[in-house]
Amino acid sequence: MASSMSPPPQHLPPTGGAASSQDEPTLGELVAGMTADMSLLMRKELELAKAELRVEAKDAGKAAGTLGAAAVTGYFFLLFISLAVAWGLTEIVPEGVAFLIVAIVYGIAAAVLASSGKKKLAEVKGPQQTVETLKEDAEWAKARMS
Repeated sequence: MASSMSPPPQHLPPTGGAASSQDEPTLGELVAGMTADMSLLMRKELELAKAELRVEAKDAGKAAGTLGAAAVTGYFFLLFISLAVAWGLTEIVPEGVAFLIVAIVYGIAAAVLASSGKKKLAEVKGPQQTVETLKEDAEWAKARMS
């Protein structure tokens, strides 16, 4: 008579979403993961921007140095041309011509330095790679949100 009872079930498959939800992250975990990813991304973007700006600042410094040299040389040009004109007009002797030649040489040097500095300054660009990666990051964030 004891054999008329059916044995208890050994294993029943899950009937709800309880077991399968353990395999998928919760909404809180997803938000925490996305926040951590965004934080890491922003830190990396800032590091990239700093590196690019360091390079650009170095190039801008070189260009500014060249322009500074042009300014000093231009000052000497004005100084010597003024002396040459003054001495040439008052004395009308070869000494004035000599000062005029020196002033012209300084003027040519100033023009060459100014042109070189302007060309170098035109080559300085902003953090282009950072701007591009920020655009990509915005697109990535939009895609992840939808």
